[in-house]
Amino acid sequence: MHRSFQIQLSTDKTAAVLAHLLDIDEVIGVAFYPGSSHKPPGDALSVQLLNTGSDKVLRTLAECCGDSPYMVSTALTESIIEPNQAEKLENDADEAIWEEIESGMRHQGRVTPNFMLLMGLGGIMATIGLVSESTRQIMPFVAAAIIAPGFEPIAGMALAVVLRRWLVLGRALKSTLVGYSILIAASALTFLLLQFLGEADTSQFAASEEIHHLSHPSPADTLLSICGTLAGAIILSSFRKSVIAGALIAMVIINAAAMIGIGLACGRYDLAAEGLQRFGFDIVLILLSCGLVFWGKQQFFHHRRPVA
Repeated sequence: MHRSFQIQLSTDKTAAVLAHLLDIDEVIGVAFYPGSSHKPPGDALSVQLLNTGSDKVLRTLAECCGDSPYMVSTALTESIIEPNQAEKLENDADEAIWEEIESGMRHQGRVTPNFMLLMGLGGIMATIGLVSESTRQIMPFVAAAIIAPGFEPIAGMALAVVLRRWLVLGRALKSTLVGYSILIAASALTFLLLQFLGEADTSQFAASEEIHHLSHPSPADTLLSICGTLAGAIILSSFRKSVIAGALIAMVIINAAAMIGIGLACGRYDLAAEGLQRFGFDIVLILLSCGLVFWGKQQFFHHRRPVA
């Protein structure tokens, strides 16, 4: 896919921006609509371009407009048909811009009623998986990993550090603390309810094969988690959100958080501590993996910080 920018800017900045846009090789087409922007007042530009030119266009706008008000909306374009530039279009890159990555993480991880409900439901499902027989664990584990939006807030912390976006760091840290606190509490309450209904007991939980894997991960388990966290970071930064479920399933951070809640609820503080250890280990994996991927994207592709 390629990209479309809709730009609204002050009339006195249009000539300079247009001149720079026409010099950018990755810009395929530009349309100019004088006086058509009412908020902010001024002109409007429609720009069709390659993904590889997105950062150049945004740098141009920041440099030419300075403190003058302007607005940019971005969209993916299914296809651009330009016979004279077919080779460029065919070799375009599959990269998201920092603003879109931040926007996506903010949408997925912002502390809202929807976010809190999904984290709580993920904790309930993970708890059901942990106290179920091994043959019945797969479905609740997979569902919990996909439903609970627990990856984006932690990935957002790594992105904020790489780009030195301290406001983003604070927001991501808040989402992580609130989201996982809700998940752990939901797990504890779910276990107590299942115990009351006779569907679960402490010995069954302690003897679970999954608890053993969480407490004592094998090298293969660790490698799977590393692959999942690396894949998640690459997916977030390369417009492959439709396959994010695979990366989330490979990670066990939701299950580890649920293990903390169950251990606290049934008085097995040793198991809660082991769950906390695995939970912390997975957080470190996500931070390191995402930090490595985002740092590489910045060094070798974007070469800029977000405009706003």
